[in-house]
Amino acid sequence: MRFERFGGPEVLEEVEAPDPVAGPGETLVEVEAAGVNFGDIKDIAGELTDGPYAMQGPLPRIPGMEVVGRTADGRRVLGYVRQGGYAAKAVVADRDLAPLPREVRAGEALALLVQGLTAWHLLRSVARLRAGESVVVHAAAGGTGSLVVQLAREFGAGRIIATASSEEKRAFALELGADVAVDGAAEGYRERVLDANQGRPVDIVLDAVGGPVLDAALDTLGFLGRLITYGSSSRQPATPVPPARLAVRNAAVAGFWVTPLLARTGAGGAALEELIDLTARHRLRPLVGSEYDLGSAAAAHADLLGRRSKGKLVLLP
Repeated sequence: MRFERFGGPEVLEEVEAPDPVAGPGETLVEVEAAGVNFGDIKDIAGELTDGPYAMQGPLPRIPGMEVVGRTADGRRVLGYVRQGGYAAKAVVADRDLAPLPREVRAGEALALLVQGLTAWHLLRSVARLRAGESVVVHAAAGGTGSLVVQLAREFGAGRIIATASSEEKRAFALELGADVAVDGAAEGYRERVLDANQGRPVDIVLDAVGGPVLDAALDTLGFLGRLITYGSSSRQPATPVPPARLAVRNAAVAGFWVTPLLARTGAGGAALEELIDLTARHRLRPLVGSEYDLGSAAAAHADLLGRRSKGKLVLLP
C-alpha cells in the first residue's frame, strides 16, 4: 500500500512494487502481518514532515512501522521499521528485530512495539516505579494504557488507579488488574483520585490526555511524586507549571515519546524481549482488535480515526 500525495485514508493505493533489498545490518522479512498506528495516519496526512524524527524520503512511499514475519532462514520475528511495513516484504534493521515464539500471535506481538515499549519505558525508564508505589493510569482501556495497567501490576505497584471515560472501559481496566477505576474527566478529578487512593496523594501519574486533566493531576502528586506526559488526546494545552509549584513537594514533570528513543537505541533488546516473554507466558495480554486485508488499509485507518475500533488493528498481506 502506497501513497503519492498527502491526505486522508483515501490516498492509500494498492500497487505492485519491486522487492526491497536488504543492505548491511539489515534483514529482509516476508511479512505475515503489519500493525496500524496513529503515526501511520499522521504520515500519510503529511503531519510528520518536520523535525529530527520526521518520516524521510520523497513521495510516493509506503507507510507502516511494525511487522511480524519470517526471514529467509525461517526465523519468525517481530520488527520495527520507520516506514515500509504495509507490504508483503519489508527490510528491517537488525537492531530493530526480535525473535518471536509461535505462542505469541501476530496481533499481540504488533501491540508490543510502539505501544508496549511505550508502556515499559514509562514505568521503568521515566517514572522509575518502585515496589509498593501508587500509579494512576489515564485512558487505561486504550492500547498503551491497558498494557501500562498490566505491567504496573507485574512490576510491583502497590495500588493501580485507572481512569477511563465510560463504565464499560472502567470495568475492563479492573479486569486487567487495576485496583480501582474512576472517571477521568477534569472536573472533580482530584477528589476522585485521592479518594481512590484512600485519601493519600499518589506517587506516579501517567498522562496521555493533557490539558485540564494534566492540570488536575498535578494536584494529586505527593512528596517526590512524578507526572509523566506522553500524549495530548484532549488537544488542549495544559497550564504552564512554575518550578516553585514542584519544589514544594519535590515533585517532577517529565515527557516521553518512544520514537526518538527507538531512533537512538533500536527496538530490539531486553525490554522488547521481556514483553514478548510475558505475553508468551500469558502474564501480559495485549489488546488485539480487527484484522483487515492489506488492500483494505484505508478502511482500517477510517475505523481508527472514527474510534470504531478497540485494540491493535492488523493488516494481512
